[in-house]
This record gives sequence, C-alpha cells and structure tokens, in this order.
Amino acid sequence: QVQLVESGGGSVQPGGSLRLSCSASMGINKPTCMGWFRQAPGREREGVATINSEGETWYTDSVLGRFSISKDNDRNLLILQMNDLKPGDTAMYYCATGPGVQTVYNDVCPLSLAEAEVDHWGQGTQVFVSA
Repeated sequence: QVQLVESGGGSVQPGGSLRLSCSASMGINKPTCMGWFRQAPGREREGVATINSEGETWYTDSVLGRFSISKDNDRNLLILQMNDLKPGDTAMYYCATGPGVQTVYNDVCPLSLAEAEVDHWGQGTQVFVSA
C-alpha cells in the first residue's frame, strides 16, 4: 500500500519560512506526478505546486516567486520550500501523487483537482501564518 507522510508544518509570522517534506513509500521518482495541495477552513482544496518525473514544475499564481517544489533524491523526499509566508497561506498542506496528462512533449502535472486525478494523498501537515 502506498504511503505518503508529510512533515514540517508549524506556526510562523508573516514573512517567515517553512520547509515541508513528504516521504513516499514507493519512491519519489516512480509516480509521474507529485505535488502539494492545500485546504483552508471553509475553502476547497487547491493545487499549490506540482512536479513531474523529469523535474518540470508548475505553481499556482499566488505562490509564484515564494514557493519552490523539488525532490531530494538522496533522501527520497518531496520538498516544498515556502518563503515570505502570508496569512493567506494558512491551510492544511497535503502531499499527493497522480498520473499526469501525457502530451507530445512532456507529462503535464495539473494543479486543478479535476485534472490531476490524484490517486494517493498524505494525511496533511498544518501551516499557520499569523502575527
């Protein structure tokens, strides 16, 4: 059974940084797509950042320039580096895997839940940004 386990959440002040990690029992390079999604209270779950097996990345507009998704192959971890955090980033953050959308050029990893067809979710890690 595939297991995704997130860590690294916590409480920070605006402008602060956090580094989320996700370990995957199947190995981080086996899924076509891996990504981070988040859900704030009273809101729908949304895609934050995704990465394909070739290392191509996609970000939602609100985190561009502040968040960075990557893979630590030595430690078999999916990483989300979050800088300049804002109160609007407060949410439960989930690690996920999905099949991606194959194109002529590459495997695209969608940010929308409808297109991502997530097949595995982690249990989530809470991020709270407040002064």
